[in-house]
Order: sequence, then structure tokens, then C-alpha cells
Amino acid sequence: MWSTDETYRINEIFYSLQGEGYFTGTPAVFIRFSGCNRACPFCDTDHSAYTTMTTDEIMAEVRRFNSHHIVVTGGEPLLQLSTPLLLALKADGYFIAVETNGSLPVPPMVDWVTCSPKEEPWNIDRVDELKIVYQGQDVEAIAERFNAPHLFLQPCSSLNTAETIGYIMAHPHWRLSLQTHKILNIQ
Repeated sequence: MWSTDETYRINEIFYSLQGEGYFTGTPAVFIRFSGCNRACPFCDTDHSAYTTMTTDEIMAEVRRFNSHHIVVTGGEPLLQLSTPLLLALKADGYFIAVETNGSLPVPPMVDWVTCSPKEEPWNIDRVDELKIVYQGQDVEAIAERFNAPHLFLQPCSSLNTAETIGYIMAHPHWRLSLQTHKILNIQ
């Protein structure tokens, strides 16, 4: 039997629309874990603050919202996401999507994996959606490494949006991912 007394460092739990990638526009409950094992200069998330929460406390908060689509994010959520929380979410019938930097393997109970790789080494074992913050790097080599069925490029800032669109137009196996939550001014 798994323990619900396990604790997690949670930055925030909130209800919004998925703003990026394959599920853009989908109502979802976001569980943002604190902490990361990368230091990306363009990161738009302050994931250093946290509240310690148990599995039961997380579940009580998640159940307040009208969606069975969970997005587990961070920081790097796979540093903390564990079996007790996954079992509790699955027991309540949640679809679990994880947003990861690709540095760690994904637990098998996760339904959807969005990988936004930053720096090597990458130790992820499966990816449903590859979302690369485009800065002119060799995205084809990265895509080969991950073999994901859905490929997205996201401009690093408004300064390289035209470059990102140009790349996608020349390489139509990629799709554009914008941070629509920022455009719409929602969380």
C-alpha cells in the first residue's frame, strides 16, 4: 500500500487553459512543482517558492476544479512526481500530462509527455510532444533524438517570432506553439 503522507514542494496549483502545444485551449488543473535541475536563462517561471503538501492535500486542492485534465509542471516535476500522487490522481480518473526538460525517465502512469529539452544529458524514455524553444539551434538533430509524433517550435521571445515562423514554413513537419496564456493574460 502506498502512503499519502509523502510530501511534495508545490509552487502552486491553479485552474486555467493550457497555453502551449498540442492541448492548447484545454481547461486543465496545473500542479507546479518547485525546483529544477537546469538553469535556463530564458525560463519564465519562478519555481523557487513552495508550500509543502501531502498527496491528500494536493488531491483536495485538485478536486476543487472542474477538469479531469492535469498538467504536472515545474521547474522539473519529475524530480518529485512519485507513485503515491500518480495513484491518487488515477484513482480519481484524471488524465495526467507532464511537462519536462527531458532529464529524467517518466513514470508509466503518465498519459502524455511534453518534453521541452534544454541541455543534455537527456534521460527521458518516451515523448508524445516535443516543444523546442527556438533560438536558431539544430532542431532536426534534437527531434531525431526524441522521435516524438508531435513537433512544436516556440519563439524564445517576440524578437525571433518571424525567424521561428520562417523555419516552420520551410520545414512543415513542425507546428508553431505560442504562449497563448500570456497573449490572453491568463495564468
